[in-house]
Parts: sequence; C-alpha cells; structure tokens
Amino acid sequence: MTSPTPPPPSSAPSPAGQDPHDHAVRAASFDRDADVYAQVRPTYPRDAVAWLLPRGARRVLDLAAGTGKLTEVVVGAVAAGTEVVAVDPSVPMLGELSARLPDVSTREGTAERIPLPDGSVDAVLVGQAWHWFDAAAAATEIARVLRPGGLVGVVWNVRDTSADWVARFGDILHRGDALEPVEAEPRGPELGAAFDAVEGATFRWSDRLPPARCAPSPARAATS
Repeated sequence: MTSPTPPPPSSAPSPAGQDPHDHAVRAASFDRDADVYAQVRPTYPRDAVAWLLPRGARRVLDLAAGTGKLTEVVVGAVAAGTEVVAVDPSVPMLGELSARLPDVSTREGTAERIPLPDGSVDAVLVGQAWHWFDAAAAATEIARVLRPGGLVGVVWNVRDTSADWVARFGDILHRGDALEPVEAEPRGPELGAAFDAVEGATFRWSDRLPPARCAPSPARAATS
C-alpha cells in the first residue's frame, strides 16, 4: 500500500499458431474461461482489504477486477455510500462480475489506459494482477486517477508451501512456467517517483473450495 506524493502528480488451449507462453496470449485466455475462474479462484481476506482501504474513501477502483473476487470483499468492507468501480479488459470477466455484483459500476479498460477522469478515486486496489501490467505506464495512470492523498493497494494470495501437498501442487502447476514463477514473498509494485515508499503487511488465512466448486462440468470432463 502506498500513496502518491504531491503533484506533479487459463489453461485452455490457445488458438492455432499462437505461442501459449506469450504474455498477450495468456492475458487474453481469461476470456475463454471466465465462468471457471469465478468458481475456483480464491477470494481475499477482509482484514487485508480493510488495511488497504483509506478512511473516508468515497470512491474505490478495483483495477483488473476480473470476475470480482476482490471487488466483492471491497463492497463488504467499505462504508455505506462508497462507490466501487471495477475495470478489466475482459468483457466476459466483467459479465461474471456484474452477474454477482449488479450494483457495482464496470468499465472495460486496462491499467495502462484507465477509463476514469483525473483525480476521481480515493483508492486503487489490484488483486493478483500486477504482473500483467506495464508497471511504468500503470503507475502513471494510477497516479492520474487518484485524488490527492489517495492510496494504491496491491494484494496477492500466496500458497502456504509449508504443507507438503501444497508445495507439490505449486510445483506441478508452475512447471516450466517462466512468466509467473512461484514466489514465497511477492515483490512490491514498482511505482516510481510519483508515490511514497511502499508499506507491506501479511495476513494468514485459508479459503476452502467445497466439492461443488471443484467438480468439472460433464462437457469439460469429456474434452479435458
């Protein structure tokens, strides 16, 4: 979590011929499995979100909101009357978000081109998505849309690899994956001179998937 200094301010197969390890191709893959993402990805601890949010926030942006995993926690944590806005480049992901959170305003956009006016939000939150951004361009855009004294908060879920089966699961999931290496302690975002020094905190928690969220549909099971 940090505040700006004073002014100046899926696993689905990729289409034929595309490199499945290409950054842009991987980012676009979320469009194809938005419903699965909504079912199985973990949410975020409310304590962490409450720590990220500034007091008296009137408008909060969830940037790269996806299907609304973080958005839902933000909605439950903000004071009554606070507006929550969700921005994501994927229309299918935003569709899943709107189905679950119909009162949240959504915008199609990216971290490098945020579709909001200058100085229009009190906080920008990013859940498990900073590695998809052009860090320099995103930091500039985030500083632009924040009001003076506003905050940007970046949150990650990190697997507890002290449990043997979790460590082995992570090794399998990221085997040969150079884009998203497993990190016990994710590095803080590179925000540049427009922001104060980054603060950090760790919150231990668990998210359990009930069997209904783990079972594939018959169609997916037949084609997997």
